[in-house]
Amino acid sequence: MQPPYYAVIFTSKRTNIDLDYQEIAQKMVELAQQQEGYLGIESAREEIGITVSYWKSLEAINLWKRNLDHIQAQRNGIANWYENYTVRIALVEREYSFQKV
Repeated sequence: MQPPYYAVIFTSKRTNIDLDYQEIAQKMVELAQQQEGYLGIESAREEIGITVSYWKSLEAINLWKRNLDHIQAQRNGIANWYENYTVRIALVEREYSFQKV
């Protein structure tokens, strides 16, 4: 990915771990990948979950936020899976990385 682009940072603490969560989470990844402006995703979970999705524009993020399946997953999360969550949207202006060969 070449900057600039946007990162949507979703941090959460779950209250309930069940198979429905894993299934819907995977469905949301697959659905996001089909959205115009989607660039990628990274995720990790220990005590808290952190998922960062990358997007070309704020418009692409807003379209994803309004996706009906995504809205239903958010409702399920609030009702069934999350103690709390925070969403942050950041403009990535520069990136660099290291990889051991």
